[in-house]
Amino acid sequence: MEKIAKRRKNGEGSIRHRKDGRWEGRYTAGNDADTGKPLSKSVMGKTYEEVQEKLSKAISDANIALNKYPERMTVTEWMTVWFETYSLPTIRPSTADAYHSCMKNHIFPHIGDIALTGLTSLDIQIMYNKIKTSGRVKRSENTTDLSLGSRVIHCVHALLHQCLEQAVKERRIPYNPVDACKPPPKEKPEMRVIPPEKIGLYLSAADKRGLLPMFFLELCSGLRRGELLALVWSDLDVRSRTISVTKQVAGRKGELVVSAPKTPNSTRTVSIPGQAAELLIAEHAKHPDSPYMFPSPKTGKMYYPDSVSRLHKKILSEAGLKNIRFHDLRHTFATLALQNGVDIKTLSSMLGHYSAGFTLDTYAHVTDKMQREAAKKVGKFMKQATGTYCAGAAVS
Repeated sequence: MEKIAKRRKNGEGSIRHRKDGRWEGRYTAGNDADTGKPLSKSVMGKTYEEVQEKLSKAISDANIALNKYPERMTVTEWMTVWFETYSLPTIRPSTADAYHSCMKNHIFPHIGDIALTGLTSLDIQIMYNKIKTSGRVKRSENTTDLSLGSRVIHCVHALLHQCLEQAVKERRIPYNPVDACKPPPKEKPEMRVIPPEKIGLYLSAADKRGLLPMFFLELCSGLRRGELLALVWSDLDVRSRTISVTKQVAGRKGELVVSAPKTPNSTRTVSIPGQAAELLIAEHAKHPDSPYMFPSPKTGKMYYPDSVSRLHKKILSEAGLKNIRFHDLRHTFATLALQNGVDIKTLSSMLGHYSAGFTLDTYAHVTDKMQREAAKKVGKFMKQATGTYCAGAAVS
């Protein structure tokens, strides 16, 4: 004789005998992420005992899952869950390292122990102010300036906003406290370029080190460092004189990691001068069996990005230059391109920027100067055409 369903204690679920003869056990497994309402689930069986056993296991599994993500979570606990569940599967390894460093060094020490539901905009704003003045990680005894630039704080701001926005969607908090915070104004990093009259000296120093093809290509293409070092011989189309940019390489925990370029727009085809193509062909003849365009003489594989940056510094010194980063070679290319009549849209495509507007904003100082020079040219033409500079003067 089958047991009759009886009232069960809270948290034990319920069991009922269905009209089709089967037994059904129902229980609550947390709340729905979209609606916030209780999420009901069920198990089925032929006998009361079978369903009772299944129900106990299902409730136990649900409780274990819920205990991983308890309702009263601290900021550290929630950010860790968010990072591992929502962020990590969708970002590049280098981005994951940056996020992890940002959380560990800047967020967790200041607001990590605060309950997620108790976090306020004031808590976050105070954190911004503190890391602005003393947030730098002291990596040696010689580090005396512990202030951080506004760029880092904007990264903290963006990361925290993403994380807490997901908490809002899951009804864990009613609103995003980051929305009411004010990070410091963005500071544009000083952009340095190699003066046109010094480029010959720089390339001559690179040539003496047997590195002319690599650095010549960089200065006439503006590739990102990781994109340049990830090139293989098959990326060069000799006939059309183009380079296919489809990947990038980065150093991570002592290993080289090859991944897709920075953004979808970064996958592109870049035209190069004939001289660059000739240098690459001659370079390939030196190591015809290697698939890499610029193999490291030590490993025979791709260069480590930091190694090339160190080589760049040596070349700078030998050319009598200083305070120019490898990334500034990209800025040098862009500046020269604009000054020699390349339009913004074409340059944006060559650089792999997500929009021409971003390119225009990045190189506004160059285009402003170009506008002033254009105005002078127009003024000179108008002087010749009208015979006067006088504003408002009658033109006969």
